[in-house]
Amino acid sequence: MNISATILIIILTCVISYYALNNRAVFEKLKHYPYQEARDKSFSRWLSAGFLHGSFGHLLINMFVLYQFGEQIEYYFVGLHGATLGRTIFILVYLAMIVLANIPTYLKNKENPRFASIGASGAVSGILFMYIMLYPWAMLGIMLVIPCPAIVAGILYLIYSSWAARQQRDGIDHVAHFYGALSGILLMIILSPQSVGYFIQNLLDVPFL
Repeated sequence: MNISATILIIILTCVISYYALNNRAVFEKLKHYPYQEARDKSFSRWLSAGFLHGSFGHLLINMFVLYQFGEQIEYYFVGLHGATLGRTIFILVYLAMIVLANIPTYLKNKENPRFASIGASGAVSGILFMYIMLYPWAMLGIMLVIPCPAIVAGILYLIYSSWAARQQRDGIDHVAHFYGALSGILLMIILSPQSVGYFIQNLLDVPFL
């Protein structure tokens, strides 16, 4: 049975999230906590926090979105580099986006003892924007219901994340969402420069005109 790297990431995330939700000491040790990281150099939290979730609902949403788009990006890299190398690149890209999404919040909050964050949302945002680069006119469901072209949904998502990050009223790490999305775009360009051409070509090929 050939299990995709995406499914393996989902399984690992679910196992770690479930364990940490039932073990507060582990949860506290693995969460992204910039104030503590600046003092004891526990920068491994930048990665480990991406495998924690605050509730089963939080976990379900992130893993559903990852499942929806992750395998398509994984198979894109497999198509470019073959199964072993392609899946390895996909896994490394996913892990890198977790870290890249958390670095800005570290820099912003390393003197703030009240800030901490968890979740795979930054990396999942990156995966989503990699998908948007390949399929800008694919129809996505805003709030899983309202149909919207991927490129439009992506622009609205970036605008909202940037605005919400400045407001800082809901306890959600919108900064990580924003920079996770940007890291996805950047890594796609670096690892697959031809994706820029695909994006421009597909963007100009508006299906409903």
